[in-house]
Amino acid sequence: MDDLALAEQFEANRPRLRAVALRMLGSTGEADDAVQEAWLRLSRAGGDVDNLSAWLTTVVGRVCLDMLRQRTARREDEYASDDQPAAEPDPEQEALLADSVGLALLVVLETLAPAERLAFVLHDLFAVSFDEIAPIVGRSPDATRQLASRARRRVRANPSADAPADPQIVDAFLTAARGGELGTLLTLLDPDVEVRLNGAIQHRGANNVAGFFSGSAQAARTALIDGAAGFVVVLAGETRFAVRATVDNGRITALDATSDPAEIAALEIVRLRP
Repeated sequence: MDDLALAEQFEANRPRLRAVALRMLGSTGEADDAVQEAWLRLSRAGGDVDNLSAWLTTVVGRVCLDMLRQRTARREDEYASDDQPAAEPDPEQEALLADSVGLALLVVLETLAPAERLAFVLHDLFAVSFDEIAPIVGRSPDATRQLASRARRRVRANPSADAPADPQIVDAFLTAARGGELGTLLTLLDPDVEVRLNGAIQHRGANNVAGFFSGSAQAARTALIDGAAGFVVVLAGETRFAVRATVDNGRITALDATSDPAEIAALEIVRLRP
């Protein structure tokens, strides 16, 4: 692969990689550094990888994990010596970060151990499988699942953190919709679920919503929309609908869609599936 093609593929993955790094590190500067390091490693590898998106996610995950561990060690050193002044945060960067990640969630993520944070962020926010996460943290898939589970309990124990909807639930919903699996759809939908388009209710109730989506959603892809789990509908290379999902107790309670091109253009959309 020539350098131009490699750079183009990397740029296509950059928004997702930066979103991963932001939620891992809680710092825009460090997130940009992690993404840049992934580019440097890809350049050295010459693009000779089978699944570029998965490879880059793994690299960014490992870089972020190393940075978190270094940060933890540095804090321990600073605790032992009170001579070093604390760095002043950048108010503008903090505001941007809080808007894209959610300040309350970020505060809770800061309390997690590095491996727990990585397992939770990659699995619950970006739908990366435990088989893929396990080599990054050096654990078995089952042990990695436990890391994410512990992290999830701590996030949910703090109601102010506004834990994000699990993209895997959205993924399962779209898979069932494409396959016309009506029974599965009903298990994923709250009995009082609502589908709203541009603020107006279009469908209400699990049976109606399941019937509407069953056999459809062929052009829908799981995505993070302004940091929230949902999906986009892409036709002829253009995003026609952006849909945010609200999930409570493992079931989808609302799907809020917009078809307004100006509103869609203003959203931060990170595709989780090609």
